[in-house]
Amino acid sequence: MSGTLRNPQSETGFRRAGILFAADSDENVAQNEAWLDKARQHQIDARMVSGSELQRLVPGADKRWKAGLFCATDGRAEPHLATTAVALAARRSGASVLTNCAVRGLELSAGSVSAVITEHGRISCSTVVVAAGAWSRRFLKDLNITLPQLKVRGSVMRTSPVEGGPEAALWSTEFALRKRIDGGYSIANAHASVVSIVPDSFRFFVNFLPALRSDFKSLRLRVDDRFIKEWSESRPTPPDQISPYERTRVLDPSPDSAYLRIAFDRLTKAFPVFASATVVQQWAGLIDVTTDAIPVISPVEAVPGLIIATGFSGHGFGIAPGAGRLVADLVTCSRPLVDPTEFRFSRFTDGTRVRPLTGL
Repeated sequence: MSGTLRNPQSETGFRRAGILFAADSDENVAQNEAWLDKARQHQIDARMVSGSELQRLVPGADKRWKAGLFCATDGRAEPHLATTAVALAARRSGASVLTNCAVRGLELSAGSVSAVITEHGRISCSTVVVAAGAWSRRFLKDLNITLPQLKVRGSVMRTSPVEGGPEAALWSTEFALRKRIDGGYSIANAHASVVSIVPDSFRFFVNFLPALRSDFKSLRLRVDDRFIKEWSESRPTPPDQISPYERTRVLDPSPDSAYLRIAFDRLTKAFPVFASATVVQQWAGLIDVTTDAIPVISPVEAVPGLIIATGFSGHGFGIAPGAGRLVADLVTCSRPLVDPTEFRFSRFTDGTRVRPLTGL
């Protein structure tokens, strides 16, 4: 892929501007260095930066960080442009893209996938990919498949255009930012993710306990209306009845404005160039997370023809091109692009000690 895609037919907003993980303590520096050691094993073009080199990457900043982990070959893109471009490209290649058509369940024949049941009818198939994000756990449950997956609510805001800000995306302990194609920035509180207590929180408490311990400072546990909502949606729904996926077509939770205000205040202190910016929009989404923050991209041995692609734990958009290629390889029984062992669904049941990785 080239560094910049500007063809109007395929504009995705992709710009190869790099990403910087800034460290403001010795502990953060050590975490970045530990991650870098792992990255080198996979030929990732990343390095530690400090001093004047670090400051050149954060123009407009008054804050001085100790060091940072910088990957120059990383990039950014606009989700609303990229998803549309991919869908249109798929259609040009002969794929059918159906919208406003909820899938209610799967039909199995002799234990294997034989059809998808939608709100508008039956679609025959022998292979299906469940890539339903935060809905995946609920969908697979109706097939008696247990996927240890929970949801985390992340909130984001975007600003008006800002002159003199950084080109590279930035992640710090106080805020995260990336420049947008319109000159504004997407801003998030890098360490304030809301976790609603739901029935599955108790079902998977032991599974997620290591992750909770390792990332407790950045999680905000909350009791809210999602408990009753998910409890009421948990019962199996016959395919001839309206499903939860039709009653709630888009998971669109309210953003956590208080945490976003904190992030924006910290941002303007670190980058005075943002002081004149205005907040144009705020939104939130439910992130599908697994116990080790590694996605499941895998066939399900118990149901021939069923492939899962979920649990991207907040990294789905960034790794989607590679993940999509791996899914395609699995569907077509081609040689996998990468070794799929780490992404296997059976790691939750084959005795593997599933734990989150330390570091970034």
